Amino acid sequence: MLLHAKESTRKMYSAAKSYYGGLVSSPALSVFDLRHSLNSSKKSSKHVIPCKARSFKQFSLGGSSADQEIVIAMGSNVGDRVSTFNKALQMMKNSGVNITRHACLYETAPAYVTDQPRFLNSAIRGTTKLGPHELLKKLKEIEKDIGRTGGIRYGPRPIDLDILLYGNSQINSETLIVPHERIHERPFVLAPLIDLLGTSTKDGVETSWHSLSKCSGGFFELWNKLGGESIIGTEGIKRVLPVGNRLLDCCERTVIMGVLNLTPDSFSDGGKFQQVEAAISHAKLLISEGADIIDIGAQSTRPFAMRLSPNEELERLVPVLDEITKIPEMEGKLLSVDTFYAEVAMEAVKRGAHLINDVSGGQLDPTILKVVAELGVPYVTMHMRGDPSTMQNEQNLQYGDICKEIASELYTRVREAELSGIPLWRIVLDPGIGFSKKSGHNLEVIMGVESIRREIGKMSIGASHVPILLGSSRKRFLGEICNRANPVDRDAASVAAVAAGILNGANIVRVHNVGYGADAAKVCDALCKARRLREKCTT
Repeated sequence: MLLHAKESTRKMYSAAKSYYGGLVSSPALSVFDLRHSLNSSKKSSKHVIPCKARSFKQFSLGGSSADQEIVIAMGSNVGDRVSTFNKALQMMKNSGVNITRHACLYETAPAYVTDQPRFLNSAIRGTTKLGPHELLKKLKEIEKDIGRTGGIRYGPRPIDLDILLYGNSQINSETLIVPHERIHERPFVLAPLIDLLGTSTKDGVETSWHSLSKCSGGFFELWNKLGGESIIGTEGIKRVLPVGNRLLDCCERTVIMGVLNLTPDSFSDGGKFQQVEAAISHAKLLISEGADIIDIGAQSTRPFAMRLSPNEELERLVPVLDEITKIPEMEGKLLSVDTFYAEVAMEAVKRGAHLINDVSGGQLDPTILKVVAELGVPYVTMHMRGDPSTMQNEQNLQYGDICKEIASELYTRVREAELSGIPLWRIVLDPGIGFSKKSGHNLEVIMGVESIRREIGKMSIGASHVPILLGSSRKRFLGEICNRANPVDRDAASVAAVAAGILNGANIVRVHNVGYGADAAKVCDALCKARRLREKCTT
């Protein structure tokens, strides 16, 4: 039995490794590891019988005596799909579902009945004391409250909530089948489900879930058979970031974020754009050069910068924000506000900002996480140790494997954001070039973006797929390498750093000289496309 379990586990992770191209490493399992996994599975099955069909009577309609891990799929193709998802998340929480993880967000072509609008799909992982049929009843009530009525099977719907997995149980009753009977043929279900898995062999629940897939390689192998990651970005299924009234496919091309500093003490262009007219003029220039997002900062976060209060920051920010939203050039463009204060974030979104860029990842003002969750906007969480006044202290500059440590610390920020109510599909990661890092560290991070993804993937596959933002533009380490004391003279060096970052997996680049940055991104995107085509031809 032990040898069989070991072989099954090896097959499952071999399939995962094949699909992820190295994201999932093949585990060297010891007898102790396997015995621990099997024992964990036995302990967790006191209230249910794993891998065997259950009758309706055994579960009844009452609550479970212990929390059960569950996965619920979400789908919508009618009305404001993102708002509907937000509403469904809150209603599930109010109905006894404790959401612990979110999948990424996917826009997908309709299946079965193809003459209908495209769907948004995702899934959540959580715990509940509700029995499976009671949970089903609650989900049907939520669907009805949101506006779902009877219609053709597989037809248009404002919301669709399905129980994919419930504990380590297999259920086959008149009203409920778990695992969902069509998982194996639906990329729009399998992609979010894979996001909710890690790659640890010590998770007893995940081990039982893979066994319920009725496939030797578990859900990884099922996903592989449908095409796996190679189908993401096709017309059939795209991984998207909802921002403003748009769905950004950050793998389609590099997104350009232009910098607009309103501070007198920013390292690059402090004092140039404090007046509203000058700020608006620069915003127009950034847009004309190809910026997709304007990132407005009213507080300097350079090393040893003096911290402003929220009121002082708002005094600088609000006049510019109010004017920039009025200019016709902003049509189709996005506004980001660079702040770590909850109060500033709330006011900024109220006045038209589309996303919040927090260099502290919620560490300087923890209330910002709850506020951003309520605002329903994307959240950029950056890696930094300490604050701008302490981040370059010797203690904060100590690393062993820097990519591994950044991944671990960023994932801690992701978990706090998710548990505060910010879905994974609204999170962007920034490894923090120049923040708590020496020059050599910055170079390692730029060249190690994919390594950071792989390390995050060991903890959460979904988190490894979120967009990564890189902000290397005009930073001090470039001046040290090129002997350029004036930040403005570092634009050529910035292009090199931007290009290296994109070719190593960055999705969004934050730049001061948007014209140069946009051109570099176009070339890199073309190179990446050529590389993908070459790889496709050789497989």
